[in-house]
Parts: sequence; structure tokens; C-alpha cells
Amino acid sequence: MEKKSYAKVNIFLKIAGKRDNYHELVSRFVRVHSLYDVISFVKTQRKAFDIIGDFGCKLESNTVYKAYNLLKEYDGVEEFFLTHSVKVEKNIPEFAGLGGGSSNAATFLIMVNEVCNLNLSKDELCDIAVKIGADVPFFVYEYDSANVTGIGEIVEKFDEDVLDIQTITPKIMCNTGEIFTLFRKNYYKQVSQEEANKLLSMKSLDIISEYDIKKANDLYEPAIEAKSELANYANKNWYFSGSGSSFFRINNG
Repeated sequence: MEKKSYAKVNIFLKIAGKRDNYHELVSRFVRVHSLYDVISFVKTQRKAFDIIGDFGCKLESNTVYKAYNLLKEYDGVEEFFLTHSVKVEKNIPEFAGLGGGSSNAATFLIMVNEVCNLNLSKDELCDIAVKIGADVPFFVYEYDSANVTGIGEIVEKFDEDVLDIQTITPKIMCNTGEIFTLFRKNYYKQVSQEEANKLLSMKSLDIISEYDIKKANDLYEPAIEAKSELANYANKNWYFSGSGSSFFRINNG
């Protein structure tokens, strides 16, 4: 069994408030069709859960491993992974604002749901996904474009043409926690309900034409403070995804 695990970009990202240790956001997530990892289940003799792939983190921190731990109590799941390993062919840069780890976890959930006949609905998978990370529910629903709010658990499909998205990822590792800390300290603001409603109703191409890189993403300025060399990549028509370090542009139109 094999499935593509797509990257995403944030057309816009606004902070709407705080909930416990999380920030509530208002954002447009769009799937990048030209950039994806490939996940497959392959026969193994290891007799223990195993992930094959080139990752920049320990197994225990891997989002696929976290997803497995949330599914292993379901009938047949633990038994299946006594005879199969998870293979991840990585193409999406890690720690880059493109949601690679979240996409991998969501794709794994979808694949296990199918191969083990769990018969979980998308909403039920989303309840599991939100325990793994804020971006994971978006990937569970497999929408090309969606408005994402709350702490990432509210995902509403947005109808628009599929976008031709180009990404670049500088070899600069952004620490999401550090960037949010700087945001809270030096840049904190909450998007108004009026502006949130406006952004959520606009097509992505219209947002890109009306908003510049700083106005579109609340995390861009704290990211530049944390990693000043990022400013070298902020050329015309390029936008900043998530907490970075990736930039993107849309080639449609």
C-alpha cells in the first residue's frame, strides 16, 4: 500500500487569541500538489513497529509514531505492524512550515484506517489527529484548500481552483516555539473578527494580490527577528508559510 503525503502552505496566517498553551489561528491552508512524501507499508521480519526513512528526530518524537500509539489499541493494528514497516520517502523539507510531519501522520492515519478496516469517519480521524498536532486535521480531510481555525481542529473546505504553488526552503531551521515566544513578546496582536471574516471569504489569489508578506502572516516579523537571513529571500511575489523557513508563490494567472 502506497500513498502520497502532500505539503501545504499558509496563504495567510493570523492569530486570533490564546487557548491554554496554544494559539488560536485563522488561516487558509492549501495543498501543494508538486511536493509530497510517499508513504508505504512494506513486509518486515522485525516483529516491532518500525519506520524506515531519513528523519531529523528520534522515533519517539516522530509524528507517525505518535499516530501509531493512538491507533494501536484498535483491533488488528498492532498485529499488522508486527509484519509490516512504515516506509517514508522524504521530499518535504523538515521544520520548514510546510507541514511535512503533520501530513505524514495524517496520511498514516488514513492508510491504517483503510488497511485495517477500522471504518473510522473523517471526523473520528480528526479527533485522533488533533492529539498529534495542530496541522494534522487539515491533512486528514484531504482538501486542496481549506479555512482552518481554532487550534487547527476546525477545518472547512474552501472551493477554489487548484493552485500551482512553487516553494523554496532556505537551509535555515526555524524553531516554532522561539518564533511564537517572540511574537508574544514583541508583535502580539489578535486579528479582528471583521478582518478574519474577510480573509476567510476571499479567494487565495485575491489575498495574495491584496496583502504583502508581512500583512499576510503574523509570524513573518518574529521569524525575521529570530533568523535575520530569512529577509534575503523575501523577494516580490514570495510569501511566508507557517513559522518558516519556507517561502512560496502562486504561478496561476
